[in-house]
Amino acid sequence: MLNVLGQVLIYVVPFLLVLTIVVTIHELGHFLVARAFKVKVDRFSIGFGRAVLSRTDRHGIEWRLGWLPLGGYVKFSGDLDSSAVPDQAGLDDLRQEIVAEQGAGAEKAYFYFKPIWQRALITAAGPFANFVLAITIFTVLFSALGVSVVPARVAEVFPDSAASRAGFQVDDRVIKVGGREISDFRDVGQFVALSSGSPLDFVVLRNGHEITLTATPVRTVRDDPISGPVRVGYLGLGWNPRPGEVAYIHYPPHKALGQAVMQTGDILGTTLTYLGRIVTGKESGDLLSGPLGIAKAAGGVTKRAAAATTDRGLQLANVSLMLIQFAAIVSIGIGFLNLLPIPVLDGGHLLFYGYEAVARRPVPANVQEVGYRVGLALLVGLMLFATWNDLQKLSLFKFLGGLAS
Repeated sequence: MLNVLGQVLIYVVPFLLVLTIVVTIHELGHFLVARAFKVKVDRFSIGFGRAVLSRTDRHGIEWRLGWLPLGGYVKFSGDLDSSAVPDQAGLDDLRQEIVAEQGAGAEKAYFYFKPIWQRALITAAGPFANFVLAITIFTVLFSALGVSVVPARVAEVFPDSAASRAGFQVDDRVIKVGGREISDFRDVGQFVALSSGSPLDFVVLRNGHEITLTATPVRTVRDDPISGPVRVGYLGLGWNPRPGEVAYIHYPPHKALGQAVMQTGDILGTTLTYLGRIVTGKESGDLLSGPLGIAKAAGGVTKRAAAATTDRGLQLANVSLMLIQFAAIVSIGIGFLNLLPIPVLDGGHLLFYGYEAVARRPVPANVQEVGYRVGLALLVGLMLFATWNDLQKLSLFKFLGGLAS
């Protein structure tokens, strides 16, 4: 019983905490821009389900804390279905209802009767808030704690590997990969991980001379200490910094902001690259994770941070810092996911608003219905695929097979 409770504390609690913060910030983005445009709001909720705490302010907005901590939501007045965009007939009916109850002109305070550009900004504000959260976290961390930089100096070349066949040697220093300058060995790992089966050009510094080597990473299963077994590109290089090689850079706030923006852009770029390789059949997609994978990663981050020291105070500080960094990455992922042009997501709403701006009328109801069915099927399919990946990494099927044998 105590072991189960411990697993819940390690995996479930950090996951719920990170998810609730990230989703709440997402919804707060929608809310703040909506209020800036004087949109009438009924409720802002942190969590779902029956209210544990509730208060209504002078603007008539109910601030609620739900008992189920799985994110949150904002409910605009007249918004019967937050996943839909009313067609012309629906707008006319809603306008008549509002005018009949509150008088002529009252509909102007409702979301659906705001100009298209305002609705688009309100919709885009959720994902934008996620990116701002990530940038803010990275800025604070880069400024307050600094960034460790480890030169990409080769400490070992494993025999019979892609690296040995390409001609890498010990003490080679990688300075470019695929035409991009490299300042840290972790950047090399990122390129290699997402390039299995694709030749990569490496520029290395050897005895003061630049040499170009071409190597093709091989897809292999690696046991990541946080996310579990994953199939990624493998080159066969070992990294082991010498004393004094690790540098810590503390950026002033304005430069930290620039680095944070670049970091966020790099994560988005890596995500797009990976999805592109999935579409073209170059990757299997097993790095995609659903709620189970995120929970496992949150638990892995917690355990790794706590194991770094035995001092309780330092453990708490380490766990907090690691979870804050993890929240930044999850926030970028949720922001990106919501911008996909799938009708049930913010990106789908923006797509509909684009049509409305060109056609000067909302998308017809029958077209929306088909779009939402297809979009929901795509989203459910993606979640099922990601959950399958999570179960595979958790080795659940091997466990069940062992029980059945």
